[in-house]
Amino acid sequence: MPSNDLRARHRAARAAAPSYPEVGATRSAALPAGYATLRRRVHLGHGPAVLERAGAYVLGWGVQLGSGFAIHPVPGRILPGDTVLLRLALPGLRLPRLVIPCRVVWTVEEPDRIGFAYGTLPGHPERGEESFVVSRDADGEVWFEITAFFRLATWYARLGRPVALLLQHLAVERYLRVVARAAARAGSGRPA
Repeated sequence: MPSNDLRARHRAARAAAPSYPEVGATRSAALPAGYATLRRRVHLGHGPAVLERAGAYVLGWGVQLGSGFAIHPVPGRILPGDTVLLRLALPGLRLPRLVIPCRVVWTVEEPDRIGFAYGTLPGHPERGEESFVVSRDADGEVWFEITAFFRLATWYARLGRPVALLLQHLAVERYLRVVARAAARAGSGRPA
């Protein structure tokens, strides 16, 4: 996709309001009614070093970059209000990359909890929100959890509902794997 087109799409995304009214709802345990929901988590290890490593990876867009997404503009550390275009090319297809506009709706950096959530903007194949949070429990065990609520929003997502849901499931499994791998290795930050 030409860079001028990406810049124009990014400007439009920055000017757009979220495509769902329950902005920030992934912060709470109760997700809004009327959406499909998911909660998945994986154990990462034990102790503050694991929390810090995994948290830095998550806040550096490691989940998305490590899962094969390109991000425009090239991101820095995640901040509330950041608007990005995630881009994905499906393996084996010569179609243009799918462009997925998102906005960071909240971040958290606490001694035992690090992460963020982004919500959908017009043009995203879904409507809803997804959070990516690393936390340490009272026993010192560190977990990475993905929480989401969503509805299929575009005609192509609704038309290909089984495929869209399968792709989402595969993406979530990939997210869990890349964070577990990042938490296990020495160092932090973006994927190699």
